[in-house]
Amino acid sequence: MNESYVVITGACGGIGQALCKAFTDEGFKVIATDQKDSPVEGLQFDTYVKTSLERTVSDSDYAQDTFNTINQAMKGKPMHALINNAAVQILGGVDSLSVSDWRQTLDVNLIAPFMWTQAFISALERDQGSVINISSIHARLTKKNFIAYATSKAALSGMTRALAIDVGERVRVNAIEPAAIETEMLMAGFKDNPGGYEDLKNFHPIARIGRTEEVARLAVFLASESVGFTHGSCISVDGAIGARLFDPV
Repeated sequence: MNESYVVITGACGGIGQALCKAFTDEGFKVIATDQKDSPVEGLQFDTYVKTSLERTVSDSDYAQDTFNTINQAMKGKPMHALINNAAVQILGGVDSLSVSDWRQTLDVNLIAPFMWTQAFISALERDQGSVINISSIHARLTKKNFIAYATSKAALSGMTRALAIDVGERVRVNAIEPAAIETEMLMAGFKDNPGGYEDLKNFHPIARIGRTEEVARLAVFLASESVGFTHGSCISVDGAIGARLFDPV
């Protein structure tokens, strides 16, 4: 029986739920964290910890209490991976984004992943674990009104590479950069625009949207010892849309 733990932030979202299922299916014990009062129906986990990532950045006592709760839940067992998955997406452009919008975005999407990595680096080093940051295609390619989100994801991918250099052989650190993934949130945005959804599908060279389980299975693979030379990598999961030139002529 596998006694190793995986800590997953943003567990109640579409990709988060798939991550919890994928690691549970592999026999790992999952500590699922999210800001929701209780886990969503069907979430697979060993322990659920309600926490605000934003507050773990701004309140050191709260952060320490959160990390202590997670460490206690692991009961001294090995830590296989930390998956920094949680994120906020505040849309807006140069005329609308506020300082508060920027602070929330950077706190949750960038600084929290660093602080959580910092908090668990000793356990991960001891147990030969790894860190996986869920970044985005917006780290490289973006569109109008995604300034804050795209900047935070570009920084998260950059931090992934810099952390790999900083920690060296102690802990492997990698990132996944998904494009459009079929989550409830994405589908809700096309509720009244089925034609737009079809257009989005067909614009991907693979002619479909990504699935949450595809991101999750890659995370399981990246966390495994079988790819131990993969370190400081930011891997695209985008159906080749990132390679496509949009030329209306």
